[in-house]
Amino acid sequence: MYNHDPNRRGFVKAAGLALFALGLDPIFLTRAAHAITRGERAVARRKTLICIFQRGAADGLSMIVPHGEPIYYRERSRIAIPRPGRPGGVLDLDGFFGMHPAMQPLHTLYGTRELAVVHAVGSPHVTRSHFDGQDYMESGTPGVKSTPDGWANRYLEHSPDRQHIPLRGVAMGSRLPRLLLGPAATIAVDNLETFQILRAADTQTRVTAHRSLYPNSPFGRSMRRLAQLIKMDLGWEIGFADSGGWDTHVNQGASQGQLAKVINDFSQTLAAFHTDLGDRMDDVLILTMSEFGRTVSENRTSGTDHGHGTALLVLGGNTNGGRVLGTWPTLALESRFQGRDLAVTTDFRDLFGEILVKHLGTVDLSRVFPNYQSSANRWLGVLRS
Repeated sequence: MYNHDPNRRGFVKAAGLALFALGLDPIFLTRAAHAITRGERAVARRKTLICIFQRGAADGLSMIVPHGEPIYYRERSRIAIPRPGRPGGVLDLDGFFGMHPAMQPLHTLYGTRELAVVHAVGSPHVTRSHFDGQDYMESGTPGVKSTPDGWANRYLEHSPDRQHIPLRGVAMGSRLPRLLLGPAATIAVDNLETFQILRAADTQTRVTAHRSLYPNSPFGRSMRRLAQLIKMDLGWEIGFADSGGWDTHVNQGASQGQLAKVINDFSQTLAAFHTDLGDRMDDVLILTMSEFGRTVSENRTSGTDHGHGTALLVLGGNTNGGRVLGTWPTLALESRFQGRDLAVTTDFRDLFGEILVKHLGTVDLSRVFPNYQSSANRWLGVLRS
């Protein structure tokens, strides 16, 4: 995974509340757990946004395959996913796009209109650096390296409840992601089991996630813990988890192989989270993101190199699902970015902005995405109004 250099991250104080396994129970979790053991709810149920970062640049053309475009098969003779109906073939979505066969659990949710796809989305910046691409997407300021905080933290800092909810955002891991850096109270949790007070609350309220549903992988464990925390009704609004292994320069594979294993873990985990939360998914929205996509053409080592546009997923909440959204630029050579990549036709800030407004109720996006106007006329209708 392409994590930021911790020396560059000298942020623990500025980031609010960073949690590590030091044997101390944070006061806000202690109070919440005591409320729960008394049979009370710490905070009324509220809307939650879960951001998932696919570190390493996910190949959107293998996840959401344009099987209706012959150029795709011409440019990827060894790693293309076969057309629908063939062995190992694409799971058709709309006659033109389809999902990788390892995404069967998510294909089901697409069919029930709980999941939407946005294709050809990304950053307007030209970088192919993992570090810069991730930094720009998490800060929400493409091309600006001096931004001190993340867009999610800026939302939390300027939302109406900032003075009333002690815990605003939660990241799974040993340190806060760029996305949640800033003055709003956010925490990084590496392992819930290290906090005895949560165990006590867990036995009283049965908030344990269904372990058997989730893959036994870092991503699976992270999402299971987020599900536990959602069930505790602590009032936090934004959660974060990383999914690694998406940098496929060599031996990427097609229906099976290196990438298929990563996609399978990713899909099984998201489906498990959805099942685990049940009707709580009405209040929870999952947004996936990746720093950029990968080249249209396969390389000489049966992989793909750093590209530009990719495909992102939106699941749960009031998702206007069962659709592939965005303007498809085609894979024709003259339509590619710099002659090699899927072009970006949706700025990620427009997608994120629509989600913040319609799901979390943001009223002033200029505070979240400075120097950018994310206006409703550029939104895709990914959520129902």
